[in-house]
Amino acid sequence: MPPAESILLTELRERIRRIERLTTSVHGVLPFGIAAIDRLLLGGGLARGALHEIFGAGGDEEDGALAAAFAAGILGRLGPHPNPPSLAGEGMGDGLVLWCLAHPDLYGPGLAAHGFDPGRVVLVRAPRDAEILWVMEEGLRAPGILAVVGEVGTLPTVASRRLQLAAERSGITALLLRRWRNGGQAAHERSLPNAAATRWRITALPSRATPGEPGVGRPRWRVELLRCRGGEQASWEMPGEMEVPGATDHVSLAAALADRPIAPVASERFRRAG
Repeated sequence: MPPAESILLTELRERIRRIERLTTSVHGVLPFGIAAIDRLLLGGGLARGALHEIFGAGGDEEDGALAAAFAAGILGRLGPHPNPPSLAGEGMGDGLVLWCLAHPDLYGPGLAAHGFDPGRVVLVRAPRDAEILWVMEEGLRAPGILAVVGEVGTLPTVASRRLQLAAERSGITALLLRRWRNGGQAAHERSLPNAAATRWRITALPSRATPGEPGVGRPRWRVELLRCRGGEQASWEMPGEMEVPGATDHVSLAAALADRPIAPVASERFRRAG
């Protein structure tokens, strides 16, 4: 690339970063409370008033159990907007979450086990992805909504841009959980770009027994930040310990993703069987 074009490209990238920082400062962020994660996210936490994409790995790409668990941990800690925009209205303090899905398999006790009160959920069922995306966009314009969650397989680029813009205007946070019908659809959709501010993949790891406690041990996840606007890619393990590049010790991530200790449950996967 010629030197002049290289300089121009660098200037454009810096201009985009300044715009993204301004957007983040308007709506604020939700810190995870773990320096290893927050320092990689623009503004020191998960951007509020933005679209975030979450999906699983392997079989969980279809049922979305771990993606929903991760989302529940975020929603349980997401408080009212510090400075609600006029479109959001005063009702944002109610903490209602609009959850849009095609399959009525969301399990309330599983949400509670990850720190989110299922009584705050307003469920909307729609048979097709296009309808779910439409409901999400309408929800991002509605008063009294703290966050919007949608479960879809297909995500057109234009639809993702509309959701991101609607979230930016209202200050309402949007979480998009990807549930694909099969591995072929998953591979295709993963390769497509979209307008989400962050993209996360949650993978189940073999459980690790705790010394002195009976049983097979607590479940563990690998949390991967695959895309972060203005930030960096990284991966961590939770609730075990992981080695953070550049750090001098190990970091425990277990307590950061819920507003209270995780309650003991029979299964970490809270989608209904079958």
